[in-house]
Amino acid sequence: MATYELDTTVDTCHWGFYDAALAPVMTIASGDTLIVKTESGRKDFLGKHPERISDNLRRILETMEQGPGAHIMTGPVAVEGAEPGDVLEIKIHGVKPRYDWGYNGFRPLVGGLPEDFPYTRVVLVEIDEENETGDWGAGVKVPLGPFFGNFGVAPASVLGRVPSSPPGEWGGNTDCKEFTAGSTIYLPVFNEGALFSVGDGHGCQGDGEANINGIEMGLIGTFEMTVRKDMNIKTPRAETESHYILMGFDPILDNAAKMALRETIQFLGELRGMSRDDAYRLCSLAVDLRVTQIVNGTKGVHAMVPKSLFE
Repeated sequence: MATYELDTTVDTCHWGFYDAALAPVMTIASGDTLIVKTESGRKDFLGKHPERISDNLRRILETMEQGPGAHIMTGPVAVEGAEPGDVLEIKIHGVKPRYDWGYNGFRPLVGGLPEDFPYTRVVLVEIDEENETGDWGAGVKVPLGPFFGNFGVAPASVLGRVPSSPPGEWGGNTDCKEFTAGSTIYLPVFNEGALFSVGDGHGCQGDGEANINGIEMGLIGTFEMTVRKDMNIKTPRAETESHYILMGFDPILDNAAKMALRETIQFLGELRGMSRDDAYRLCSLAVDLRVTQIVNGTKGVHAMVPKSLFE
C-alpha cells in the first residue's frame, strides 16, 4: 500500500463547507495511508501575529472566500472503489502539532454561555510539544491531546453545500476528543470516491467544548483509509482500544442522547445478538453517555461501550 502526503494550500482546501460537487484534489487506493498537514487561523491574526502565520495560511486567509462555516478543510480526497452504501474505515495512526502555537476564543451569540460573555476574546496559546502542554498565560497549563474536530465524507449530493459547522451522518464537526491516534472511525459513504476532507485541528478540548473552541491549531494527521463493502451503517461509529463509540446528533441535547442510545442498542444487537430489552439494560448499567459538544447548533452525545464487557 502507498503513502501520500497532502499539504493545505489554496488549491487543496475549501473553507467552511462540505459539498459533493467539489472535485477531488487527490485520489488514493483503498488501504493507502494519507498524511495531511492542516492549517487553522483567523484573519485578524494577519495583523496581530504575522510572524506566526505560514505562507500557505496567509494566502488562504487573504485570497479565499469563506463559506458558511469557520473551518479550513483539506481535501476532498477520493478513495478508489468507494460507492454509495459502502463504509469508509479511517484508522488514525498519528496526530501531532504542526506549529508551536494555537488559539482559543469566544465571541457574542455563540458558545455555552452567550448571555454571560457578550464580547469577543481571543488568546494565542503557546504549544510546548516536548512537555505536551498549552499555555496562554493564565497561570495554568493544559495537557495536549491532539485530534481533528472536523472530518468527514461529502454529504449526499441532494443536500448541496453543507456548512462545516454541524455534525451529521457524513461526520463533519463532531468535536469528539476520542477521535485521536489509535482510534478507528467508520463513516457511511454517499458519493463515488467518498470524498474525504479534514480540518479543525485541536491541541486539546474538554467534552462539551464550552466556549466554542478547543486549542485551534494546525496539525499533522496520519490516516489509513479502507473501503468496507461488508458494513452498512447510517451514522458515524468509532472504536478505540478500550471502547466502541456510538454517536447522537440533534439541536436538542435530550434528542442527541436518545439517538446515541438507539444507535448503541442497535449496535449491541449486531455485535452480540442481544435483544433490545437486554441492550437497553446494558446501556443503563455499563455504558457512559458523554456530552461531545454543546456549541455547534446541532449538539452531540457519544456513548462509550467498554470492550471489556465482552472479553
